[in-house]
Amino acid sequence: MSTALVILAAGKGTRMNSDLPKVLHPIAQASMLEHAMRSGRALAPARTVVVAGHGADLVRNAVTEIDEEAEVVLQEEQLGTAHAVDQAREALQGFEGDVVVLYGDTPFVSADTLERMVAARTSADLVILGFEAADPGRYGRLVMQGDSLERIVEYKDATEAERALTFCNSGLMACDAALMFDLLAKIGNDNASGEYYLTDLVELARTAGRTVTAVACDEAETLGVNSRSDLARADALFQSKARAELMELGVTLMAPDTVYLAFDTVIGRDTVIEPNVVFGPGVTVESGALIRAFSHLEGCHVSRGAKVGPYARLRPGAELAEDTHIGNFVEIKNAEIAEGAKVNHLSYIGDASVGKASNIGAGTITCNYDGVMKHRTEIGARSFIGSNTLLVAPVKVGNEAMTASGTVVTQDVEDGALAIARAKQENKPGRARKLMDILRAKKARLVKGSE
Repeated sequence: MSTALVILAAGKGTRMNSDLPKVLHPIAQASMLEHAMRSGRALAPARTVVVAGHGADLVRNAVTEIDEEAEVVLQEEQLGTAHAVDQAREALQGFEGDVVVLYGDTPFVSADTLERMVAARTSADLVILGFEAADPGRYGRLVMQGDSLERIVEYKDATEAERALTFCNSGLMACDAALMFDLLAKIGNDNASGEYYLTDLVELARTAGRTVTAVACDEAETLGVNSRSDLARADALFQSKARAELMELGVTLMAPDTVYLAFDTVIGRDTVIEPNVVFGPGVTVESGALIRAFSHLEGCHVSRGAKVGPYARLRPGAELAEDTHIGNFVEIKNAEIAEGAKVNHLSYIGDASVGKASNIGAGTITCNYDGVMKHRTEIGARSFIGSNTLLVAPVKVGNEAMTASGTVVTQDVEDGALAIARAKQENKPGRARKLMDILRAKKARLVKGSE
């Protein structure tokens, strides 16, 4: 049976105290909304509808970047969760299948949980996602009779016996599309808040003789984010889980709490990650690599046996082949570093290719930007680039070529050639002492004049 996702992302998130819509705040380098949409992909949804409100244009742009086929509908007034879901009615007109309701500020619901919700639909008309709460607080309670969900009771309306229940409502649910929109039309707003509550679907479904059940998940999956402190707690939860999974897979984290991972970080076994390393989006590190302390990686690929850092920065498009060395205070951007090549000290290699077994001396810079356009530098295999070489792109340095230290390369260097391009040194006997005497006398006059 086909599945449609309806993701609620209309809230302003007042407690976030931000101009950015709440669902666009990031956890592990991806917005909460992206986390929710990625979880939903496990169901291979035929349709995805995101309900936006506050900052709708920003939300729409974000949704398009995540899934260009997803549709965004507008909830102009925030009149409750049932009202929000009902905004997807027109978009899903004629859709035959299940609707799964997710929340853009509840980013950690797992693929397994969503699949169990959909599977439970084979024996129930309406499926609610619940969790056993360590501290149920003011959550709505799920009142069960065996496998049947009798009702959802809000804390303020619950009896003492009901408040003692620890099985709580997450807000997520799955239901046949036609039934869901039929029941939504019957929900009223005769309550203290004047809002249309999605939880009323349970009572309406049971009144109509429909079956209702609940599926349980771990409480951590239902963590909602409403404030900056919630956001920090959510990120910490993600990092803790991701680090544990990496170590379980055979990755060494020398100081796990200091390593920060992105939502899509991939690291192979027997790789060692030293303290204080940050991974941005789009990083793959193959097995047996070494990422040394205080390095930052984003949008790059590091092959087997490579060594990176300490204090290295790999930017998007950096491609390191096997057994490469990228050392301290080196930045690589949109560049391929071939097998066995070394860039060990204080260098910038951008929009470039460095050939197999080449050595790039300290202070080397590929001058890739002319103020308007980017240009490439190509360095051949087994070449030696002397310290403080400036390579003014576009330029090519051939195989087994060399540049003298301090050279500014503006023309191609053929295979096996040595390039020297620097001003001729000239020594002036005694000139240093004379110059220092002049400068000291000037300083003395300035000091005396200020007294």
